[in-house]
Amino acid sequence: MRARHRSGHDPSSSEDGVRAERARAGAAGASTPVCSGTLGTMPGGHSHSHAHGARAASGTVAVSTLARVGLTLLITLAAAATIFGLVRYWPAESQAAVRVGTSDFAAPGVTFPVAEVQRVLPVCEGAEGSTAGGPAAGQGGDVVDGSNPTCGAITVQLEQPTATSGDVRPVVSVSVPPTVSTSGLREGDTVMLLRTPPQDTQPETYSFLQVQRGAPLSLMLALFLVVVAVVARWRGILALVGLVFGGFVVVKFMLPALLEGQSGLLVALIGSSAIMFVVLYLAHGLSVRTSTALAGTLFGVAVTAGLGLLAVDLARLSGVANDEGATLASFVTTMNPRELLTCAFIVAGLGVLNDVTITQSSAVWELRAAAPSMGRRALFQSGMRIGRDHIASTIYTIVFAYAGAALPVLLLLFLYERPVLEMLQTESLSEEIVRTLASAIGLVLAVPVTTAVAALTVGAARTRAPVDGDGRGPGLPRTVDEPEHQGPTAVDLVRAASGPPAPTTRAEARSRMSSS
Repeated sequence: MRARHRSGHDPSSSEDGVRAERARAGAAGASTPVCSGTLGTMPGGHSHSHAHGARAASGTVAVSTLARVGLTLLITLAAAATIFGLVRYWPAESQAAVRVGTSDFAAPGVTFPVAEVQRVLPVCEGAEGSTAGGPAAGQGGDVVDGSNPTCGAITVQLEQPTATSGDVRPVVSVSVPPTVSTSGLREGDTVMLLRTPPQDTQPETYSFLQVQRGAPLSLMLALFLVVVAVVARWRGILALVGLVFGGFVVVKFMLPALLEGQSGLLVALIGSSAIMFVVLYLAHGLSVRTSTALAGTLFGVAVTAGLGLLAVDLARLSGVANDEGATLASFVTTMNPRELLTCAFIVAGLGVLNDVTITQSSAVWELRAAAPSMGRRALFQSGMRIGRDHIASTIYTIVFAYAGAALPVLLLLFLYERPVLEMLQTESLSEEIVRTLASAIGLVLAVPVTTAVAALTVGAARTRAPVDGDGRGPGLPRTVDEPEHQGPTAVDLVRAASGPPAPTTRAEARSRMSSS
């Protein structure tokens, strides 16, 4: 390396040297999409950390000023509307408590003790379906008046003494449906019973309520948390925090507001918007890229809400398609089941909608970083090619997820041997169909909208600056540490490895032989 620069002085101490270095960095940035802040090996063997013209100093793709202002204004208005809606429709704690307190699950005095299984009897021969059937001859099935059953029951010991047992933990036998006996229930498992206190001359009675599944559910939850933390690291942990916030909004805002009789459409829009604001920015960072995905998500939510509201009205859906819906409608007379159904349509599509929009926004950003000279139209078209593949796979996800949830209903209707068109028009299946189609349409339309917003938001295409033989823009001087002659290029190395070309004439061959 030459110790002295061609200009005869040290440019690192002059303004000319500073300007030359900035010019070199700008030329290199225009010719390669390497991320800002990374170390790239320059010709000559040393590295420079530089900011590209196609990227901002923070390491992100440069953003159009007008698009940034417009996007910021849109997101600010949406955030203001969300905050106003939360304040305006946030349910009063006292009213929610009164509503919950007046909806008793069981009669007064009824308790729900937990017991440990000591013995599981086989299913009675005459039992069919989900309820205990009549025992066959010579069998004792139903547990009545302390009888000693031989089938269709379990023997359990309560974990805590009762008011009438003193310090002794009672051992009782209770009848169970055949499906419980054949579900793998064994000695040592825990179940929950329903205890009716003694009344007049009648003693206390016990009946089976449910199997306690806290341990396996906790194990699966712990496994899920560990897998997410190990694979996704901090991004996954932040996503879990956002998921907790989403559960908080559902439990503390959406459910009490629905119980108060608020509009299901407004509650769903406000709650979904609040969840998406926190989830997206928490998991993906506060950036223009995330704001672009958020704008597409809010658009998809609005489309899903409009289609869901329209479909519920046109299909004449009542919102009461099963026993749970009928029970809820009888308990809460102030709530419109159809409003609840519309709210369910919107919330059901949030997760997959968020997945598509953030993917599209990131795809456009990476395309701009890799191809800074690509025009906006070509950028949109490239992003849409990625989006179409994502749409296809995501539609499968939505349809099969709902089909799996409705599989028992589908199987039951199949056994009835009803025509397919009639089967699809039942209340329960129509709800799933409308839910699937509304979510899918909102998802599909969100892809081009998000892609277009991202293509308009990123900086305009840059023209690549011409470079000379040593990789430098024309007329740009070298720095003091840069050698005057660059090292061999890849082409030079290939030529050297392949040897000299074959002689084309006899005279050239003689000349080579004589020189050797």
